[in-house]
Amino acid sequence: MEEIALPRIGTVAAWRETARGLAARGVPAEAVLWRVGEAAPDLFGGSAAPKGAPVTLTLPRAALSEIECALHHSDPERFARAYGLVLRLSRGALRWGDRSDPALHKLLAQAKHVRRDIHKMHAFVRFREITAQGANRRAFAAWFEPDHPIVEPATPFFAKRFGDMDWVIATPSLTARFEGGRLSYTETEDHTPPPEDATEELWRTYFTHIFNPARLMVKAMTSEMPRKYWKNLPEARLIPEMIRQAPERARAMQEAMPLPAAAIAEKLRPAPKDLPEDVTLATMKPALDACRRCAIGPCATQGVAGEGATAARVMVVGEQPGEQEDLKGRPFVGPAGQLFDRCAQAAGLKREKIWLTNAVKHFKFAPRGKQRLHQAPNAGEVQACRWWLDLERKLVRPDLVVAMGATAAASLTGTGKELVERAGQVETLPDGTPCLITYHPAYLLRLPDRALAEARQAEFTRSLGLAAGWQSSGAGSGRQ
Repeated sequence: MEEIALPRIGTVAAWRETARGLAARGVPAEAVLWRVGEAAPDLFGGSAAPKGAPVTLTLPRAALSEIECALHHSDPERFARAYGLVLRLSRGALRWGDRSDPALHKLLAQAKHVRRDIHKMHAFVRFREITAQGANRRAFAAWFEPDHPIVEPATPFFAKRFGDMDWVIATPSLTARFEGGRLSYTETEDHTPPPEDATEELWRTYFTHIFNPARLMVKAMTSEMPRKYWKNLPEARLIPEMIRQAPERARAMQEAMPLPAAAIAEKLRPAPKDLPEDVTLATMKPALDACRRCAIGPCATQGVAGEGATAARVMVVGEQPGEQEDLKGRPFVGPAGQLFDRCAQAAGLKREKIWLTNAVKHFKFAPRGKQRLHQAPNAGEVQACRWWLDLERKLVRPDLVVAMGATAAASLTGTGKELVERAGQVETLPDGTPCLITYHPAYLLRLPDRALAEARQAEFTRSLGLAAGWQSSGAGSGRQ
């Protein structure tokens, strides 16, 4: 067994040179005992190891980078594992990246742990000023306790970032010194953290003010900033109390926030009892024009009231007016209305004998240059407009209501989900009125698949045919 004693400083570089020498002599991995920092008469202490066929180490660049990263892990077996892997890789007995190999899988996992530890060191080192009086360069010191011996790969980051000052970062094993633009390493002798400086109270004040209690997630915070680092962070002493106060502070922030436009509109919206009680089907249009029950009304050109037979047996309810309806003030006069008329004619449903309306009475849109792009009303807007739809149902007293599309179904039945499964089915509303669920013609116009569009349109026409039968026969009529 050949014993190798690697130095504590420059450990990875020493391992690299030693591994090349051992491989050139054909020394197998199992014949080498690796140690760090133990004294030996020379680098190759102990008895001579058996020799085999010489191996020239040739590795992919990615492999060398990962192996040397993993060598900064704290696992005492890391050097033996890495030497065995480079021998197998160089002989072609192992393909780099093959995670089915247990040794390679463990090395890659340890390299990941080392990189995470380096990231934590970069994030959680806190310098304290130790500048001597009269010095021409400011000086700082920090104490950090990493999980792995990462001082050498981690500290060049600080040399690049803080090259205009002198600093010392001490860890339980090694100390990095950057003085006069030169980075050096020594074994740590003094394990006493540097004293606090005057800026730490200022930092704690800043940390308190940037802390957002409304976004506090303790598990996520402790995952990114584990508690083991807290003892060396000046702000850490504030964290427990800030966590305790977070719910109360978040409530206070919410109460102090200005109301968004939608909330202001909600507060200004008149209650149902404040709406005109003498509205009729004939006077509904001007009342809708003045309606401000939701935020859509002030933005639309005008309200769009229903139209048709005032004593119709069938009421057909769409979703909301489109742009053409908004401009003309009449329901179903745009492309969707034209498709509805064609399907209704094919089904024998006469438009002049039904009451045709929408669940939402104003056009909701998003401006895009000179265009107005249709936007679906939200649940609050649908609920706000429910008062008008209920009034229409009360005045028309239809025997059957046809809900075209998810918005109409949601307004009438309470849910617009699973519309494809419900299409063509008759459901019963809370007041006992039958409600036929079907597609909205605008949905049919948007279908990109022509075959699917034709199939859905045929279903839609059949549904209107059911309504036409109800219209002509008065099936289920409760009229006296």
